[in-house]
Amino acid sequence: MEPPPAAEPSEQWRLLRVDGMQSIFSTSIALFWLVVCLAPVLAAQDSTPPEPAREILTTEQAVAEAIAHNLDLLAARFDIDVAKAAVLTARLRPNPELSLTADHLDILGAGFDLNNGAGPPEYASGVEYTIEGGGKRKQRTEAAGAAVPVAELQFLDAVRLTVLDVETACVDALRARDDLELARRNYAAQQRIVEINTARLAAGDIAELELIRSRLEALSYQNDLRRAGLALHSALVRVQKLLGRPQPGAGFRIGGELRNDPHVPELSQVRRLALAQRPDLRALRHDLERAEAEISSQVAQGKIDFTVGSEYRRQQGINGTGNSLGFSLGIPLPVFDRNQGEIERARSEREQVRARIRALVVAINSEVAGAYQELLTARDLFTAVQGKMVGEARDVRDITQYSYERGDASLLQLIDAQRAFNDTMLTYNEARAAYARALYYLDAVSARRTKP
Repeated sequence: MEPPPAAEPSEQWRLLRVDGMQSIFSTSIALFWLVVCLAPVLAAQDSTPPEPAREILTTEQAVAEAIAHNLDLLAARFDIDVAKAAVLTARLRPNPELSLTADHLDILGAGFDLNNGAGPPEYASGVEYTIEGGGKRKQRTEAAGAAVPVAELQFLDAVRLTVLDVETACVDALRARDDLELARRNYAAQQRIVEINTARLAAGDIAELELIRSRLEALSYQNDLRRAGLALHSALVRVQKLLGRPQPGAGFRIGGELRNDPHVPELSQVRRLALAQRPDLRALRHDLERAEAEISSQVAQGKIDFTVGSEYRRQQGINGTGNSLGFSLGIPLPVFDRNQGEIERARSEREQVRARIRALVVAINSEVAGAYQELLTARDLFTAVQGKMVGEARDVRDITQYSYERGDASLLQLIDAQRAFNDTMLTYNEARAAYARALYYLDAVSARRTKP
């Protein structure tokens, strides 16, 4: 068979132009469907919620917010209102008593007449009032009033403990923040070693085993980074709970630096301050005054009360009516009940309060001594780590890393130097946090920052 005749040049150009148009059309269709498929993805990216705004509070700001909004403190404040309401109750006088009576009523239909002596009907109204003897109202008002400063000081002591909790939680948050930053730097440094080893392996300078070891070390630092992030999140959630916030915020942070007072007060000064200003001790001393007033109130309760009354009586009969007015006086005879039990109870409570005062004084002295020694130990450890260990660990790490990049040190030497630096920095962060906690604890034990 003969081959088909070759197409003319013009026909060849026409066929090439048709094929090109078909290729362009197919490409356009493909691009159109690509845009259609990617549109939801791009829209989802555009609709991604923005990162929550940062809210940074200092420790002092967190303490102020906790005092105003802590839920436990809000509940404790009502103890003061309860004590004031008791004073209002104690001031009240007894209510008078109104009595209305109707006697000899012919409800059963017996019929009242001259021969039937069942009547006549009588109607009476009277008023009685109790006059308290022995100064009961005055004594119980004084006893109730003595309980108000006790409630106020107990609330102040609750504030003292809450402030310590908030300050400690803020210290934990700041320490977790520093640990997280350290973990980020360590992971970034190890990632750089992995990149260097990848390039050195491609150049044939190291074995693949060394690259694998560096990657495993980077994975370990990545796990440390995750744990540090979780620790920071937990610390911030605890702070927000103490602040009375109903729901933790994602952008919440504690800013500033850890407390680092250069000077420490004398132990004798701290002890005197604690014994003079601790709200719990002052509350017990006021409670002793309340117990004394309670004894006087119970003694007054044993005194007799007088009941005076007046009665108007009207008699409605078949042969006349009559009106009469009478008076009454009631005097109880204190033969058996003279309130002996309540008087003894009040006296026992007074001795109990005295014993609690002595016990609390001993406890405060022990707390002050322990807190002061804890502060000195934390300060010495912080000074030692800050002055020498941190600088030496950093120098060893930097020198070893420089030597490793030049090929003069092994990977194991670099790993050991990096781990030693990491452990030293963690120790340093904990020492700073421990010193800050000790300072806040000494303030709480001695009530240095509690308003008298």
